[in-house]
Amino acid sequence: MSAAAKPSSAVQVAELRRMREAGEKIAALTCYDASFALLEDRAGVDVVLVGDSLGMVIQGRNTTTAVTVADIAYHSRLVAPFLQRAFLVADLPFLSFATRERALDASQRVMQEGGAKMVKLEGGREQADIVEYLAVRGVPVCAHLGLQPQLIHKMGAFKVQGREDAAAEAMLRDAKILEEAGADLMVLECIPSSLGKRITEQAHIPVIGIGAGPDVSGQILVLQDILNISPTVTLGHKPRFVKNFMEGAPDIEGAIRAYVQAVKSAAYPAPEHCFGDAVAVPKALPGGKSRKAAGSLPKTSPAHAHRSPRR
Repeated sequence: MSAAAKPSSAVQVAELRRMREAGEKIAALTCYDASFALLEDRAGVDVVLVGDSLGMVIQGRNTTTAVTVADIAYHSRLVAPFLQRAFLVADLPFLSFATRERALDASQRVMQEGGAKMVKLEGGREQADIVEYLAVRGVPVCAHLGLQPQLIHKMGAFKVQGREDAAAEAMLRDAKILEEAGADLMVLECIPSSLGKRITEQAHIPVIGIGAGPDVSGQILVLQDILNISPTVTLGHKPRFVKNFMEGAPDIEGAIRAYVQAVKSAAYPAPEHCFGDAVAVPKALPGGKSRKAAGSLPKTSPAHAHRSPRR
């Protein structure tokens, strides 16, 4: 198949904004090669992400931090020619946007060499300067808040973010600052559904969730996760927000179509795929005893065991 000119119906930033304003859910999915790109585009996926999750589901690494700009550019180049409608976003990998100049160089590579139409970068308000620097130079940017897998060596484990009041308020402020800096799209990963709703209601740009509840503009998952073939699910560590769409599907394309339909109809995510708020510490009874035994209080559990399958 040749890289023919994209049809007029090809998804662009303006179309994503229209979908948000119309209340039409956006279906996004990761992709790393030509064969799956063709299937995803044909199945009606709106946004395709070449994510640094390729380090874990393709390269077999334990984290995403080893993925390079060259990796992202290469896989984007494999995907781009086969997307006639879907909008292609590419991750900026670990440390590739540590300075404004490095961020611009990395963006140039994944867009010019890889064919991406937007770059995605992790981080809160500390990345506002980078977002603005890219945006004013014509680079569409997708912000990424909540769980940030590139920080795994600082966090130590993947956990639900924003459950405490202070953390939730900080994330709301970060979202506003990043949008004001010029972000055109936002991903929220592994946060309580209530916080996902608040950020989406505050935002004037589309907000895509992965483990962020049903009240966002759309959903994204890792392709290999919905096909039940990623190392994470194969080894028995399926993240809470992942659903196996191969169940009942006639083939891989059928599974992708089922995912798109579930997102569009708001059948996915169901309550079992979502995270709740923090459980309040019970008040002490007279005499200093808690209403619950201390050992029985629910703990904030890891969002998933080994990796963040969001991108």
